[in-house]
Amino acid sequence: MKYLFPLLMIAALIAAPGLSKAQLVKTHLKVTVLDDAGNFVEGAEVQLYTSDADFKKEQNPATEKLKTDEKGVVVFKELKARVYYVLATKGDQNNWGGGIQTDKLIEKKVNKINIIIE
Repeated sequence: MKYLFPLLMIAALIAAPGLSKAQLVKTHLKVTVLDDAGNFVEGAEVQLYTSDADFKKEQNPATEKLKTDEKGVVVFKELKARVYYVLATKGDQNNWGGGIQTDKLIEKKVNKINIIIE
């Protein structure tokens, strides 16, 4: 009787082959912000937009603003698999010079992009 519960748990795991790691992962975007010397930028504000027009006017953001950690990283979670325009700023530095558009995000993956601010 004391072995019944562990055996039932093992049987349930074997019987549920549809539950894979890929199904547990949502569509995320990991953004790493670097300066023009390649150093991580801590405390940069990063926001995503769904159109170039909204990006240029800084209106209708698709996400809230997140601040980078000590390694220059922010992670936007549970996004739609689409193209995003990324605005990263810290003080008078920003990424207006280039690198503002992602590729279409791959669904159920942690997508990654580096942004350089100058």
